[in-house]
Amino acid sequence: MPTYQIHRLKAVARQQFRNAPHTIGLMVVKPKDYDKGTTIEAASPYAAWMALRESSEALQVGDLLEAGAGELRIFKFIGFEEAHWYVPEPVPPAAADRPAVAVT
Repeated sequence: MPTYQIHRLKAVARQQFRNAPHTIGLMVVKPKDYDKGTTIEAASPYAAWMALRESSEALQVGDLLEAGAGELRIFKFIGFEEAHWYVPEPVPPAAADRPAVAVT
């Protein structure tokens, strides 16, 4: 049975998430918006949701479940959808790598 790491959406970001229009498909999330929570063993993300829904640790809209293989699922109003961590693009070599040109 898979083990899921729970990532809780921070309160500031949660209000913004709730007010945003619903989008379908892959969601890109930023690690800075989440706090690492507990883990849970469940057969699927829905089984984890069912196990937690009557407890004080119930999943809230915007929370993430991360499977051992790094697979992320975000809990939305309509269920779970695929998510990925935001990875910034590499910064191109800085202008400092090029020789300075004097402008007169």
